[in-house]
Amino acid sequence: MTKIAAWLNAARLRTLPLSVSGIVVGSALARFYEKNDLLIFILALLTTIGFQVTSNFANDYGDGVKGTDNEDRVGPKRALQSGLLTRKELKTGILISIVICLILVATLIYFAFGTQQIEYFILFGVLGTLSIWAAIKYTVGTSAYGYRGLGDIFVFVFFGLLAVLGSLFLYTKFITAYAWLPAIAVGALSTAVLNLNNLRDYESDKKANKNTVIVKMGIENGKVYHYILIAVAFLSMLLFIVFNFEVWYQFIPLLAFIPIGVHVLKVNKTEVPQRLDPELKKLALSTFLMSFLFYITFI
Repeated sequence: MTKIAAWLNAARLRTLPLSVSGIVVGSALARFYEKNDLLIFILALLTTIGFQVTSNFANDYGDGVKGTDNEDRVGPKRALQSGLLTRKELKTGILISIVICLILVATLIYFAFGTQQIEYFILFGVLGTLSIWAAIKYTVGTSAYGYRGLGDIFVFVFFGLLAVLGSLFLYTKFITAYAWLPAIAVGALSTAVLNLNNLRDYESDKKANKNTVIVKMGIENGKVYHYILIAVAFLSMLLFIVFNFEVWYQFIPLLAFIPIGVHVLKVNKTEVPQRLDPELKKLALSTFLMSFLFYITFI
C-alpha cells in the first residue's frame, strides 16, 4: 500500500458523510429562516471535515498505542495497528491536521462575524478549539474520555447540538427553540452510530479496559439504549416538521427512518456483536440521507 493510500486509510473517509450531517441540517435551518451564505457553508463543511479527520488520526494513534487495536478488533484495520504508518508519522499527521483546523476555524469565524462582533469571534474561537481538543482526547492520553464512557455525551454535543445550532448561528446570529429538535435528532443518530461501534467492539474493548457505555451496561441493555436513541431522533425530527411544515413534502426527511427501521430489526436479531459491523455504514449513511432530505425540503 502506498503512503497516500495509508493516509486515506487513517482518515477513514467513510466517516465523513456522518460528520457533515449536522452542518447540512444547520445550513438548511438557516435557509428556512431566510439566511444563506455559500462561503460560510463551504467553510463550515471543510472545518467539520478537518475536525473529523483529526479525530480519526488521533483515534488511530490513541487506540494503537494503548493496544486496543489488536487481533481481536473487528472492522477495517487501523494504520498504526497494521504498520502502514509509524507513531512518528501519525503524530506528525495529527499536528498538521490541527494547524489546518485552526486556520479553517479562524477563516470561518472571520467571514461569519468579521471584526465588528468580537464577542462572537472569541466565542466561536473557543468552541473551535474545544472541538479540536475533543477530537484528540477521545482516545489520546491517560485521561482519554472515550475510555471512561463519556464518548456518547461528547458525540451528542459536538456532532448534534454544536454542529446544528452552531452552524445555524454562523448564518443567522440567533437560535430558535424549534432548532433544538433537529439538533437533537442529528445528535441522537450520531450517538447511535458510536453506540453501534461500541456494541461491535464489546469484547475487544472490555479486554483492553476501554470502558465504553456498552462495556458498562452490557450488550442487551446497550441494544435497548440503541433503540431509545433512534426513537428520540425520530420523534425530534417529527415534532420539528409538524410544528414548522408549510407543504406536505417537508415530511420527506422521515423516509430516511425506513432503512433505519430495517437496521433496528437487524440489530435486534443479531446475537453476535461482531456481525453488526456492516450496520455501521447503513446507519451513518441513513443519517446523512435524513440530513440531505431535510436540506432539500426546507430550503
